[in-house]
Amino acid sequence: MPGFELFSDLERNEVNDVLDNGVLMRYGFDGMRKGHWKAKELEAELAKTFKSDHVQLVSSGTAAVSVALASAGVGAGDEVIMPTFTFVASFEAIMMLGAIPVLVDIDDTLTLDPKAVEAAITPKTKAVMVVQMCGSMGDMDALQDVCTKHNLLFVEDACQAIGGSYNGKPLGSIADLGCFSFDFVKTITCGEGGAVVTNNADYYRNADHFSDHGHDHVGSDRGAETHPFLGYNFRISELHAAVGLAQVRRLPEFIAIQKKHYTIIREALSQIPQVTFRTVPKGGVESYAFLNFFLPDAESSKNVAEAFKANGVDVCWNYFHNNWHYLKKWDHLKDLKSLYPISSEVKQGLEYLKTKTFDQSDHYISRNISCLIKLSWTEEEVKARAEKMVNAIKDVLLSLKTSVV
Repeated sequence: MPGFELFSDLERNEVNDVLDNGVLMRYGFDGMRKGHWKAKELEAELAKTFKSDHVQLVSSGTAAVSVALASAGVGAGDEVIMPTFTFVASFEAIMMLGAIPVLVDIDDTLTLDPKAVEAAITPKTKAVMVVQMCGSMGDMDALQDVCTKHNLLFVEDACQAIGGSYNGKPLGSIADLGCFSFDFVKTITCGEGGAVVTNNADYYRNADHFSDHGHDHVGSDRGAETHPFLGYNFRISELHAAVGLAQVRRLPEFIAIQKKHYTIIREALSQIPQVTFRTVPKGGVESYAFLNFFLPDAESSKNVAEAFKANGVDVCWNYFHNNWHYLKKWDHLKDLKSLYPISSEVKQGLEYLKTKTFDQSDHYISRNISCLIKLSWTEEEVKARAEKMVNAIKDVLLSLKTSVV
């Protein structure tokens, strides 16, 4: 991760194919495009990859979440349960529909704690959205049980976890709806792009129409299409789809490289007794896009992250101090800093953020370090990196122990 590290002639050929026929839009212009439909081809490839009936490409992972929720009828005043650890797009996509993001604690999987989810359910709850952060997953069976028990929509944001699986099913294909991102730093990239995945024909049809101004896509004359309901413009372009088409065919190659690099580093860190790793639920297989581990306390984690940076170990983060991925720094959400007036329902629905604490989430995120696994590293570079990481962790733990004494 990310796929842009290994661009090749495969991507160039697909892009040049689009430029040669001149049709950059995914819909219409049938006569000009000479039978070339990159978005349709990519949707078919993704359906095979995700072992799912339907895939609808959209313009981003953020758009995928909004489209997925809208396709199932989530909207004004509905509550959507989501984790405290995610990207800011999660609550943005919910609020765009006039719905209310209800943040709940994570557990040692670094995703939703099923017990926290159940405790947060109210009569307004419409959906539960698990975010498969950093290449792994939550306890999907337990979360599904909660949703089934309370008749809730189950949504899976697998934007960071393409290539992972749970009980033999690809991540993103397990819930009622799955969402993916193919932005520039994902394991497979379109530059910008996303997808909604589902086995529900009604949700798929709604996503197909909603993402293109409500067009019904019936027939071969775009100008004659009707609009069964309101929609927005969340279309992907043929150029973006062309890059993704080449990349998705390389996904097994990318996952194999990630697994190799991940394994080298994990085995090295495993020699340090104070290092523990995130919990991967039974039956789960990570995508190996990130290596996540815990240190004994917040201080040691913060110091190790700083030591990594000082020793040239890049792309490793302590998310407790990160502006984008953890609620601690989401002041613009807590203070409702918006360019446009926010509805009274959403304002009232977010009042809880002014006083609610998330001690369990703090406990895990403050001790966590997350390391991106690059595709472009050589094996020698990975081994040298692992050695630097081990030495930095040992030095920090020794210095903290000495200072206590």
